Amino acid sequence: MAFPLTLTSVEAAESFGSPGAVSNLLSKPDWLRIKPGRGEAFRDVTHAVHSRGLVTVCEEAHCPNLTECWSGGTATFMVLGDTCTRGCKFCAVKTGFRGQEIDRDEPAKIASAVKEWGLDYVVITSVDRDDLPDQGAGHFAECIWQLKAQNPGLLVEVLTPDFRGDLDAVKTIVSAGPDVFAHNVETVSRLQKTVRDPRAGYAQSLAVLEGAKAMGAAYTKSSLMLGLGETQDEVGQTLDDLRAADVDVVTFGQYLRPSKLHFPVAEYVAPHRFDAYRRMAEEKGFLYCASGPFVRSSYRAGEFFLKGLLEKGEKGRPHSKPNESGNAASGFRKK
Repeated sequence: MAFPLTLTSVEAAESFGSPGAVSNLLSKPDWLRIKPGRGEAFRDVTHAVHSRGLVTVCEEAHCPNLTECWSGGTATFMVLGDTCTRGCKFCAVKTGFRGQEIDRDEPAKIASAVKEWGLDYVVITSVDRDDLPDQGAGHFAECIWQLKAQNPGLLVEVLTPDFRGDLDAVKTIVSAGPDVFAHNVETVSRLQKTVRDPRAGYAQSLAVLEGAKAMGAAYTKSSLMLGLGETQDEVGQTLDDLRAADVDVVTFGQYLRPSKLHFPVAEYVAPHRFDAYRRMAEEKGFLYCASGPFVRSSYRAGEFFLKGLLEKGEKGRPHSKPNESGNAASGFRKK
């Protein structure tokens, strides 16, 4: 399968003198026009989030789908504060050497908000917390446990950091019983050092995904941003690498530069090329691929698909939560 790449890539930009040169000449095409949505559900989500002092990646990462998702009654929670200890060049989330003090009531607050909305599928993500001994894995897991305890039948997807490749931290998350384990490789191998924080890495992210599946994660998922200067062959290789790590679901979305201080957009990828990448992923054996300019890691169509898979599968599988003494307490997760 072949389809042409436009000249508006990093290589083309460099021919103009700098990686930002072409980006500065680009204007957003018609397919990147967002139609704002509002309604009662949007107001309900806004109130439920803000009244509890909760953080959503929808707001922190300037997600283009915020009004659509919130109007539809869904949101992706970001735990462990709103300050990330990494400094990736594509991300709008605040950064710092240390994150905020952990809100120990956060898991219960999120579970209460989800119960108020009556959701049956929720996504939890977090900032990187390199400043914490367990990098925040225990708190992340507590959010999963609280959600499951207060909302019987709830399906929980997690979008985790890489925990610097610490598979014990990954095991803490998987043992909490999420229904979907997601971690993003973000971009192709060649662009990792240019786009991501030096503490992140392509091989490290693949190891996290492979480790999660080996530990018993039912479904694993990853995401790539397009428009950073990647080539078709590089995207194809990334898909091969993700399948080799036994990843089930992949998403593609357009990278949108949060500010002039962030990495420049190399190209705005046309919708028909997103379609071609979706077909490529399907041909390589992924169970599902969501691909489009506004697709993000947490994407409602993908969640709907995964919900269908999970409901057709086993009704539950064993998982454990540490009790107060630190030993594993047996449990059983229902769906």
